Amino acid sequence: MRLKTNYEVGEIPHAEHPCPQAMRKNWLCLNGKWSFCKIDANGEPAFEGEILVPFSPESLLSGVGEKFRLKSGETLLYERTVLFDRAFLLGVTLLHFGAVDYECEVYINGEKAGGHRGGYTPFAVDISPFARMGENEIKIVCTDEGTRNGGARGKQSDKHGGIWYTPQSGIWQTVWLESMPKRHIEPFKIFTDAAAKTVKITHLPPPSEEFELETDSPENEITVFDNGVEILRAKYRDEIVFSYDFELWSPEHPKLYDFIITNAAGDEVRSYFGVRTFGKMRDKKGRARLTLNGKPYFFHGILDQGYWSDGMLTYPSDQAALDELTLLKRMGFNTVRKHIKLEPMRWYYHCDRLGLIVWQDFVNGGGKYKFSHIALLPFLGFKHRDDDYKFFSRESAVERAEFYVTADETVNALFNCVCIALWTPFNEGWGQFDSEAVAEHVSKKDPTRLIDSVSGWHDQGKKKTTFKSMHTYYTRLKVPRDPRPVVLSEFGGYSLKCVGHVFNESKEFGYKTFDTANELAQALQKLYIEKLLPLIGRGLCAAIYTQVSDVEEEINGLVTYDRKILKVPIELMSSISVALKTAADKIE
Repeated sequence: MRLKTNYEVGEIPHAEHPCPQAMRKNWLCLNGKWSFCKIDANGEPAFEGEILVPFSPESLLSGVGEKFRLKSGETLLYERTVLFDRAFLLGVTLLHFGAVDYECEVYINGEKAGGHRGGYTPFAVDISPFARMGENEIKIVCTDEGTRNGGARGKQSDKHGGIWYTPQSGIWQTVWLESMPKRHIEPFKIFTDAAAKTVKITHLPPPSEEFELETDSPENEITVFDNGVEILRAKYRDEIVFSYDFELWSPEHPKLYDFIITNAAGDEVRSYFGVRTFGKMRDKKGRARLTLNGKPYFFHGILDQGYWSDGMLTYPSDQAALDELTLLKRMGFNTVRKHIKLEPMRWYYHCDRLGLIVWQDFVNGGGKYKFSHIALLPFLGFKHRDDDYKFFSRESAVERAEFYVTADETVNALFNCVCIALWTPFNEGWGQFDSEAVAEHVSKKDPTRLIDSVSGWHDQGKKKTTFKSMHTYYTRLKVPRDPRPVVLSEFGGYSLKCVGHVFNESKEFGYKTFDTANELAQALQKLYIEKLLPLIGRGLCAAIYTQVSDVEEEINGLVTYDRKILKVPIELMSSISVALKTAADKIE
């Protein structure tokens, strides 16, 4: 049963600017009511009505109905109109989508303008050739075969239960328009160096040379602000490097600097940066350690699936996301592992400004999940080489190639997020393949961040896998001898059922079950203080507890699925965090 959270949703949900990392003033939110139709496999309408975008039709908040399901061969059709005036259409107009599951085609005034494949990554369609003054018709045609046929589906499953959740389809993040001059500011990447206190901004090359200046004169001007006070101004063309006595960003001091880029054509983009560096080192005893700004840092984190009882993959409002992240901060967590899902860009913005590090998973795919291969054998101590594509249900070369495309889209989309410290390409062997090559590919794409190439099991060996990354639920916590950084990338999963606040009263999943909140609190205290804390001195670099919230039948969250009950006191978790930090501060 779908449960309602306490967050209200207005006529235009998620109306805030969806991309604080690159904001133009000339934008328009297209969330709200759209005409909606489901076409069956025979081409006949199976449902007609309205839907509240950006919520998927399967969600309670969409207004369509929680029993809605998209079957194989069926299609979703979204339609609405939008009015353009001369002030909005500036030369290049982009239609942005935060995410559409799984494949879509975009039509403007009856003509195909573009499309996208992949259910979790943002994309934009250039509608400039098709947009006109006055009324414009937008039509989005969606299918969702990819998640059934080996595409990046994450935790979605037609046979949901346990750690697998109800599938959803169609638009599930913000839809918005942006218009800019033909000679506009190109997308950019931000690189920071904590040791040198430098910032480099590099613009991507334009898609054509049509609007390139004929001279070498500067095209862009950047102005940097510290709490609204201008501290730097400079002109440049494609790249600029500047230094200043920047305060460094960390969870303990999440310092951000705003900046504005303008060009000669009148385009303006607002963004921000935080100066920090993530890395690795060896302590005085020769143990591998993870670092933040050149010093050993213990990543005290929590696993976050990012599912909501009424919005499913889409949190009900910006305030809901902010409140949950603020709660984690109050509990003393400094890290969130975003598990097999990408969030809207505003979620990462909140992490940036609150001071929460993010370990970002890529979204898994591949063929049928084989419990014996992927879970049972590793639990018994067996691991398997991941160039055996059949073993991992990755026989399709097309699907493996698509994984690389989605990986690149993920890194590109999130590159400028200050909070992201680490990429996790594969989790627990789901769709795993050629992990060493994938890690090398990601490292070349983004040399500024850490990589946990094989999280959980099917470790490919000390020379091929970046971390010793353990998932420990049923066995004793330990730190094995290993030259790589040792991280506990999943543990805990303690469960407490709160009657009236669960998805299914008759089914529940968890790794260790407790009957009362007091029993759960005592168990958490013992788990952290007696079993985990001593491991920090022995080389443990990180610990990621499972998990933030209950999700459907999985009830091992610190809060319930409807976010109405906090199962453990904030003060307890905060005191645990202080104890862990005290132990971590002793690392030399």
